Amino acid sequence: MKRILLRGISAGTGVLMGLMSIGVQEALGLPPPEDVPEEILRTEIITEARSPIDGKPLTAAEYAQLQLQLQTGPQNSELPPKVRELVFLLNVRKLLRSVGVPIR
Repeated sequence: MKRILLRGISAGTGVLMGLMSIGVQEALGLPPPEDVPEEILRTEIITEARSPIDGKPLTAAEYAQLQLQLQTGPQNSELPPKVRELVFLLNVRKLLRSVGVPIR
């Protein structure tokens, strides 16, 4: 019985020593102290950005302008009339196919 008890104590001591060697923070799943908390990162003002199109660095004003352009999208008046007609016909064809009308 003494041997079992001693083995249990030595095993428990080994686990405790292992946790101490790993570090209490890692054992508890805590981030390292040098990591900046997410709450602070969310409040930081971003002064530099990268273009979502080509990855080039942009200023904050250029980034805002680009986001506005991307949200508004291209206007139909920018496309030639022939291309607009073709897009319309393709959309009609897609609608007819979704309904089940056979198209050659």
